[in-house]
Amino acid sequence: MGEPDRVPGGEATGPGAEPSALGADPPRTPAEAPADVELGRTVAALTADDLESSGRRRLLGRLAGDVRRRGVGRLFRPRAALRWMADVVADVAPHVPVRNRETLRRHFPGLDDDALADRLIRNAARATAGVGAAGGGVASIEWIAAPTLLTAPVLLAAETVAVVAVELKLIGELHEVYGEPIPGNGTERALTLVQSWAGRRGVNPLVPGAGVAGVLSTAARRELQMSLLRRFGRNLTTMGPMLSGAAVAGYLNRRSTRAVGEKVRDELRERALKRPDRRVLGD
Repeated sequence: MGEPDRVPGGEATGPGAEPSALGADPPRTPAEAPADVELGRTVAALTADDLESSGRRRLLGRLAGDVRRRGVGRLFRPRAALRWMADVVADVAPHVPVRNRETLRRHFPGLDDDALADRLIRNAARATAGVGAAGGGVASIEWIAAPTLLTAPVLLAAETVAVVAVELKLIGELHEVYGEPIPGNGTERALTLVQSWAGRRGVNPLVPGAGVAGVLSTAARRELQMSLLRRFGRNLTTMGPMLSGAAVAGYLNRRSTRAVGEKVRDELRERALKRPDRRVLGD
């Protein structure tokens, strides 16, 4: 297996995160806003596919600290856990760096659309496998955070958020590859990506207004929560250990990320082949 492609820092799709209106919990105070921004930055760094194992463990440990500061108490209340996780995913989504078509052309010269899509899927699968493998080693690194911080629910939440962020980035970049950049401002694009991830589908350009209101509807929020539950198993409600070992976690993350990417890629490719004005990457 070759080394992951080293990709310079990508271009973000929008400005920093704005408050989410997903849940019914009380609004966060101004004092909590900096913690949310820091969480978003940490997640953005974790989406890179060229991270060394030590760097990924360090960032995952930092993310666990960010999760803790955000208000981890709800993770211990099963009924609130999924809503909390959906809120966090929506809040970090605007921070996920999605490279546009021109940037992808510079980073991957000489690849056509399909070859580039395959490369992005491969790299994303490696990144989420790395997150799963790193989770097993974070708790042993005491200098990252106090041992009491690294409880099973906190680590599970950190791994979940990191994996979803990598997959959001993948979906956004696949849309760029096939000439369907997601429209709107930063928050609108982020929410559209979240809806795409939850439904395991590409964004339909013929359906107007996706994400325009800056919030997820009740139905979309429910779909996101159910997708989180299906994707990461019953442990999101019981908050037990997600998987029995780092190797298993890495394998399952890799397989699931590849499945998400291939499904979205196939849908986008089918639509692209039907467009008379289709551009091939490099045109």
